[in-house]
Parts: sequence; structure tokens; C-alpha cells
Amino acid sequence: MLLEVKNLDAGYGYLQILRSVSLNIDKGEYVCIIGPNGAGKSTTMKSIIGLIAPMGGTVVFNGEDITGMSASQITTKGISFVSEEMNLFVNMSVQENLYMGAYTIKDKKIQKNRLDFVFSLFPRLAERKAQLAGTMSGGERKMLAIGRGMMSDPKLLLVDEPSFGLAPQLVANVFESLDVLKSQGVTILLVEQNVTKTLAVTDRGYILENGKIGLKGKSRDLADNPHVRKVFLGV
Repeated sequence: MLLEVKNLDAGYGYLQILRSVSLNIDKGEYVCIIGPNGAGKSTTMKSIIGLIAPMGGTVVFNGEDITGMSASQITTKGISFVSEEMNLFVNMSVQENLYMGAYTIKDKKIQKNRLDFVFSLFPRLAERKAQLAGTMSGGERKMLAIGRGMMSDPKLLLVDEPSFGLAPQLVANVFESLDVLKSQGVTILLVEQNVTKTLAVTDRGYILENGKIGLKGKSRDLADNPHVRKVFLGV
């Protein structure tokens, strides 16, 4: 098992958001967390990557307890986080942004190999490598954020709301990018509001409601679940 989250409690200050959240991911899986706004999806991601210190529970990655480690420490263990905000350096070029994603790698040759790999996955980024990130379209920025996340050669990629604020065609492009990563053997944990699309492409899913896991199972089974269809798919 690559990632195991057990009985995770987390929140902000005195406000507890997550209550005994447990989930796991095997190597090579494409897993999603879906749920309504405010359910705790992003909080789960931030707790795993170390941006929020858990109130309780454990996070075990690749056999090592990483609970309470800093985000920079966890990144060196092999987890990369693509946040909803993306946090790109808008006044830097595409290539410079990508190299920032490889700051934990000291070997210049390995950095260049990772850059070539990302450009092979996302040719559009190669075409625009000298362009300032701030002048790119929304879909291209998402692609850049995902590419930067891949620069550290992560064992696990956490992706938070990649389709947020994008037009339908750009959403399709972003999901295609994730499909390419999946085909390359990358393990992905995805938080996403587009429930129909998410359940169509992922292997397994967790339904998070009010800070707790309500349902879990294979994505195709969740898509057929009456509660999921009524609450999230509107059918």
C-alpha cells in the first residue's frame, strides 16, 4: 500500500473539519475524493501533504509514518501537491516554473531529464517554454501546475480541483493530461467537483460529507449508487 490515512482528524484552529477519515491508495491507482463544498476535501489533501497539522490519526506513506512532518519534508519523500490556486510564479517563464518544481533535485542532469519528460507529456508546454506563466490561458496554467508537480518525480500526485473555473474544452484537456500521467504509471489522488467526469475516469472513490467518509468503492459502482446519483449527479 502506497498511502494509508487512518482516523484522520484535522481542521483550522479550534474548528474541526475532518472526523476519523480513513482512506488508502495502492501504487498505480487513480483514486478520487468527491463531496459537496465544505465537506473537507481540500483539508484532507492539505493534511496529507503537511500544510495542516492533523489533530489526530496517522498518515503513512510508502511504509513510513509522515504524520506531523512539514510539507517540505513530505515532498522529499515523494508526494507532490497541485493546489487549486496553482501558486505559479506569474512573472517567470514556463520553463523557469517547471524547474522550481525540481528544487529538491540537486543533480542538473536529472533535472533536465525530468524537464524533457514533462515536455514529452505536455508538448504545449514545450512550445511555450519561454512564455510568462501569467500570460497563459487557464487550461495552460493548470497543465503547467500539473507539469511542475511532476518535476520532482513523485510517487504520489495530489491534484486539487483541476477543472475549477475552466471552460468545458479546457476541462477536457486537463483530464486528458491526468489520463496521460495515469498511463505512465503515476499514482494520483484527485479532488474534483466534476463528479460525472471524475467517476468515469478514476479507479476508486471516496464520498466525503460533513468531514466523514460516507461511501467508498469502485468509481463505476459509486456512479450507479442511488445516493450519489441523487445528490451529486442530479438524477
